[in-house]
Amino acid sequence: MIVVTVITPAAITYASSKLMSKRAILALKLALHLLCLTPFGVLLYRFQHDNLGADPVNTITHFTGDWALYILLTSLAITPLRRLNSSIAFLVRFRRLIGLYAFFYVSLHLATYVFLFSGYDLFTALTSLKAGHPAVLIDQWKQVWPTIWDDLRKRRFIQVGFCSWLILLALACTSPAVIMRAMGGKNWQRLHRLVYVAAIAAVIHFWWLVKAGVRTPWKDTAVLTVLLLARIIYTGLKSRKKLLPAPTQVKLASQ
Repeated sequence: MIVVTVITPAAITYASSKLMSKRAILALKLALHLLCLTPFGVLLYRFQHDNLGADPVNTITHFTGDWALYILLTSLAITPLRRLNSSIAFLVRFRRLIGLYAFFYVSLHLATYVFLFSGYDLFTALTSLKAGHPAVLIDQWKQVWPTIWDDLRKRRFIQVGFCSWLILLALACTSPAVIMRAMGGKNWQRLHRLVYVAAIAAVIHFWWLVKAGVRTPWKDTAVLTVLLLARIIYTGLKSRKKLLPAPTQVKLASQ
């Protein structure tokens, strides 16, 4: 008896990901770490050489925010790209790592506001910490907290940006495999779909941050729109496919 089976795209994806050797995976991860840390290295270099422009805090704020959004969009692009071409399915292995770097840069973005923009005296705090007076860290925080809380209540771009950070924080905390197993695959997937909400909130944050008439965020908006449309189209096709009768195996009896 001859049995003709249908090889699904999922099977191709799984097989292609298994073909990579451990050495190749480690090499790609190392390259990815270096690539994602490059912007941070550039920022440190510019800081050390006093090359942050007339307003260093503003430069750091925009630099970290831009790269947080770039890397977040890159992580979202992996899934539609591997669906278009199963030969690059191995990219899924690195999606979580890229997402964690997006959280790293958005946390730097938030820290820039808290420690450099809000009035927190970082130099005094660090000097006191070295001198053995850690309580100054809390004192400094108490001084700037009213300003931060007032901004959070009144400025909508801070509100939506903070919501985006909170979502990415939840995703980063639940990214380890042990947490995924504890939550269950479906619950974990439901939570991590909120990454699209975080990306939308980040783009809105960008639009509300810039001055009226400035169209700088349009490129990020266009990329996110394409990614969201790809997600919607794929979900629609998948739902339609479920309504169709399942393919049956073709059996040919040989004499």
